[in-house]
Amino acid sequence: MNANPVPDAQRKSQAALLSVAASTGLTILKLAAGLASGSLALLSEGAHNALDIAASALTFFTVRYADKPADDEHPFGHAKAEAVAALAQTAVLGALALGVAVVAVPRLWAPAPLQAGGFAFAVVVVSLVVDAGRWRTLSRTARETGSDALAADALHYAGDFVGAALVLAGLLASRLGVNGADAYAALGVAMFIGVSAARLALRTVDSLLDAAPAGLADDVRRSLSGIPGVEGVDYLRLRRIGAGAAGELGLFVSRRLPLEGVDAIRARVGEALKRRWPRLALTIAATSRALDDETVLERVMLIAARRRLFVHHVTIQRTDGRIAVSLDLEVDGRMELGRAHDVADGLEKAIAEEFAGGVEVDTHIEPMETREIFGEDADPALTAAVEACLNGRISRLKLLRDLHHVRLRVGGAGLYGVFHCRADRDAPIDAVHAEVDALERCARESFPRIARIIGHAEPA
Repeated sequence: MNANPVPDAQRKSQAALLSVAASTGLTILKLAAGLASGSLALLSEGAHNALDIAASALTFFTVRYADKPADDEHPFGHAKAEAVAALAQTAVLGALALGVAVVAVPRLWAPAPLQAGGFAFAVVVVSLVVDAGRWRTLSRTARETGSDALAADALHYAGDFVGAALVLAGLLASRLGVNGADAYAALGVAMFIGVSAARLALRTVDSLLDAAPAGLADDVRRSLSGIPGVEGVDYLRLRRIGAGAAGELGLFVSRRLPLEGVDAIRARVGEALKRRWPRLALTIAATSRALDDETVLERVMLIAARRRLFVHHVTIQRTDGRIAVSLDLEVDGRMELGRAHDVADGLEKAIAEEFAGGVEVDTHIEPMETREIFGEDADPALTAAVEACLNGRISRLKLLRDLHHVRLRVGGAGLYGVFHCRADRDAPIDAVHAEVDALERCARESFPRIARIIGHAEPA
C-alpha cells in the first residue's frame, strides 16, 4: 500500500489537466489533417476535440470547486457541481452530434472528393492511441473518486476512440473507391456521440435528482438485521454524492433501553456501516418502540422512569381479565399532599393510557428523605447490644447466617443502622428478603430508638 496516497481532489485535477493538454494537441492535428484531406469525418472529429478542450477545462475548474468543504450556504458540500457540469457537457455533445449528422446526410448522395494521404492516416492512428490511454485513465480515476465530471470526460474519449476508428475505416474505404464512405463514417461518429450523450444524461439526472446508488439501500438494511439492539428500520434515505453516498437512517430500538444504551447502538451501527462502506455518510437516529415481549411490570417501571419517579413494591394482579396494579410511590417528604396527589394521579393516568384503560391502578404515597443527615457513630456498647440481638434472631432463621459488619450511627430522628449477612448463592431472593426483613423488625422492636436499619445479604 502507498504510504502517502494522492488525495482524490489532486488526482481529479491532474487527470483533468492532462485531458485538456491531450485535447488541444489532437484538435490541432485533426483539423489540419481534415482540411488537407477534405474528410468530413476527420473534420467532425476535430470539431469534437475542440469542444472537448472547453469541456475538459470546465471539468478542471468544476472538480476543484466540487471538492470545497461544506459551509453554511452549502451544508451538504459542493459535489453537485460536477453533475451540473456533466449536464452541460451532455448538451454540447448532443448539439455536436446533430450538427455532424446535418452536414453528413447530404454527402451521402453527393460525396466530396478525398485526398487522404499518410498525414491523415498518421493523425488518426495517434488519436486512437491517445484516446485509448486517456479513456482508461479517466475511467479509473472517475470510478475511484466518484467524479461525475471525469466520468463525462471519460465518455467523451470513449466516443473519440470509436469516432477515430470510424474515421480510419472511412478513409480506408475511400482509398479503396467506396463512394460516400467518409459521409457514412461521419454519421457513425454522430450516432456514437449521441448515444454517449444520452447515457451521460441519464447518469447525471439521477445524480441531480438524488437517486440512491442501485441496490445500496437493500444491502444496508440486510447488514443492520444482524446488529444487536436494532429492532427494525424506520426509514432509510440515501443519495449519491461523489464516490459515495449520504443520507439519513432511522432505527427502531427497545424503549426499555436507557439513553446510554441507545447511544451505544447508534455508535455500533455507525462503525459497522463505516467498515463496509467507507464512503457512506449517514445521520443515524433512533426511535423507541414497545416490543412484544414486554411484561406488565416492565411497562409500569418504564412509565415511572420516564416521569423520573421512584416506585417500588409493584404488585400485578389479574382478575376476571382485568389487570390491577398497586405500587409505592416515593415523593419529596417536604411536598404538600395536594402536589403529591397530583404526581400520583398523573402516574396512574399514564399507566392507564399505556394499557388502553384496561387496568386498575392504585398508589401508596411515601415520603422520600431528600436531605443529608449528619451523624456520628453510636456508643460501642449500644452497637454491640444491637449485634447480639441480631445474632440471637439469625440463629433461628433457615437461610441467613454469618452476621457481620454491624454499624450504628446517631443522627436526625434517631439511630440508623446497617448490617451484613450471608446466604447460599442459589437461595431465592424473595425468601432471603423475607428473612432480612425479619431481622430488621427484630432490631426496631428491641430498640425503639432505631429510625431505620438496612440489611445487606451477600452470597456465601
